[in-house]
Amino acid sequence: MKLHVEVQGHGERTAVLLHGMTGSHESWWRVVPLLVANGYRVLAVDLPGHGVSPRDGTMTVDRAARSIAESIADECGSTPDLAMGHSYGGLLLAAAVHSGVLTPGLSVYVDTPFTTRGGWDRAETIASYEQDKRARTYDGLRASRPHYSDQDCVVEARAAERFDPATAAAQAAGPGVSVEPEPGSIIVRADPSSYVDDEVAALHRGRGVTVRDVPGAAHSVWYSHFEGFVGALPEVFRERTGGSGSLA
Repeated sequence: MKLHVEVQGHGERTAVLLHGMTGSHESWWRVVPLLVANGYRVLAVDLPGHGVSPRDGTMTVDRAARSIAESIADECGSTPDLAMGHSYGGLLLAAAVHSGVLTPGLSVYVDTPFTTRGGWDRAETIASYEQDKRARTYDGLRASRPHYSDQDCVVEARAAERFDPATAAAQAAGPGVSVEPEPGSIIVRADPSSYVDDEVAALHRGRGVTVRDVPGAAHSVWYSHFEGFVGALPEVFRERTGGSGSLA
């Protein structure tokens, strides 16, 4: 599957950005210019069933991961300097690295669940995603997510309009998936996190993964705590550091 890839910047280094469930490449609207300013050519991907990328009611996690690698191949081959995935996008990034189709110089996982249960009822899951999609209007997001800026609400409401529940439900109904972030990679998590709790974080650290906390952040860490998110990644944002990120 050929996914939509939005390319910005002309730097010598390449960064690939993978958004979370119900999002789109626009979810990174505030992060992309900063990466460009730090010398990256940025490839922001619309994941399967999201944005203007194709839909597929038989999609699997493995196929989604391979679609990412195939879709960015013309721009940076299989070895971008940086690959960053949020939540579901982080899971697909880990799956792509695990299968060997993507070998980034540095992987950053933002509040990512690395295990999925699988086996969800397809019809019930589609209905649940449809309900969430209807709720993610500008006004709905403004009310339910006070940490969102106006622009955050605009881009996430537009992403929800384009989101295909059947594509997402196909992966949820399939087999469970468990992939580990590779040694040398970085996890930036909200603290507390519903997806990377202290026990899981300790296990990852024991495997050579760096885990950094942004205290008080929401799941979409850069939406609620942009300076803390940037400050937690001095390797990436070399021209701008600081904030409330804890380097652990």
